[in-house]
Amino acid sequence: MQRTFVIGDIHGAYLALEQCLKKSHFNFDEDRLICLGDVSDSWPQTKEVVKELLKIKNLVLIQGNHDYWSLQWGLSGIVDNQWLDQGGGATFESYNGKMSKKHLKFFKSALPYFEENDRLFVHGGFDPAKSIAKQKLAVLAWDRSLAQNAMKAVKNKSRKFLTDYAEVYLGHTPIIRLGYKKPICGGGIWLMDTGAGWSGKLSMMNVETKDLFQSDYVFKLYPKYKGRI
Repeated sequence: MQRTFVIGDIHGAYLALEQCLKKSHFNFDEDRLICLGDVSDSWPQTKEVVKELLKIKNLVLIQGNHDYWSLQWGLSGIVDNQWLDQGGGATFESYNGKMSKKHLKFFKSALPYFEENDRLFVHGGFDPAKSIAKQKLAVLAWDRSLAQNAMKAVKNKSRKFLTDYAEVYLGHTPIIRLGYKKPICGGGIWLMDTGAGWSGKLSMMNVETKDLFQSDYVFKLYPKYKGRI
């Protein structure tokens, strides 16, 4: 029976991804993984992350803002300084300065969002007052206002839903900065970025059962790496 998992921002941390897949006993041929985006940048193994994700038969890839930057570099060969400052240098080095056509196709395949069974999966956020289909990537991949409202709902123990969906899953906003080590849910919004791109862990969760699988602290998996942490 197929299981569906959702995973937060991987940020080039292949070793963390490997741990989550093993802990969950993920079946590469039968199970489905919904990746909330930002598979690239920060840690040194973006190439290996993509290679691993390509093995998954039922992968749903959402485009994150870092994936967008990586795609633009892969398409044009132009290195954006903002991208480099935000961890892009690790991705550039992972590919030795040139992304393969197969991996370029992977980044191009990313969806702006994915919805199914009254659940929405999107990287950054969206405006609940507007149709999701009419919203721009700049909002879907970069916005943090919905995540911030979800954190307020958690703090205030509010039971009011913030959107018309039964559940919304977001990445992008690392909740470890507020002291949360595991995904949290407020107002029907699940926040899945537990800081794997920084000093936190990578989180992967069964959408139906809410069973959680986490990596070790990522900086401990790459003790000699002196990049963006």
